[in-house]
Amino acid sequence: MTDTAPADHALPDGMVEALGGTPAHEFRPEPSPVVTLLPERAANPIAAFDQWVDTWFEKLRGNKIADHVLYGASALGDYSLLWHMVSLGRAVADPRTEREGVRLAAALAVESVAVNVGIKSLFRRDRPAWEQHRPRNLRRPRSSSFPSGHATSGFMAATLLSRSRPRQRPLWFGLATVVAASRVHVKIHHASDVVGGAALGLAAGVVLDRLFPAGNARRRRRG
Repeated sequence: MTDTAPADHALPDGMVEALGGTPAHEFRPEPSPVVTLLPERAANPIAAFDQWVDTWFEKLRGNKIADHVLYGASALGDYSLLWHMVSLGRAVADPRTEREGVRLAAALAVESVAVNVGIKSLFRRDRPAWEQHRPRNLRRPRSSSFPSGHATSGFMAATLLSRSRPRQRPLWFGLATVVAASRVHVKIHHASDVVGGAALGLAAGVVLDRLFPAGNARRRRRG
């Protein structure tokens, strides 16, 4: 069965695939055994959780302020644009953070390929259906719904950004939470996709920080 939806990008197929989309010509395979073998008693609570969260967000959908903030956050999360902007801004304001910026940029590139080309290929989960008119245009990913790449990149970036500056932790994790939650609001991800992505991002951030310490974190460990 082919995915016949029109292409929603103007980038080369290889770049689109690495950054979270599926090239327009690519065939969508049958559902992964990883999904079909999930026990019903495990699948049912997940579905109930997704429904409960979606019902809560339904109260916000249509609110002009909520739509403006969350659609904007979702768009800024595409291709990890927000986190690259944050990293660049920090480097301009304080050249001493340049090493951390390079680390974050490399980590985001690796994360994107690992999640979108590797992990998502194991979970061919359908995205939430929404037949209503969206108040704002958004990029429509063709890849699997699980896990949420926005949540993974956001929580990994927040972990790396706050390791050397613990006082900034609420800011970065707050931004990551807004971006991740926005994917449920705009109905591009299920809530469980976001939770899974956030957990994966946290783990990746901790591991990468231990393997490749940078900036103040490196100086502390040497001292």
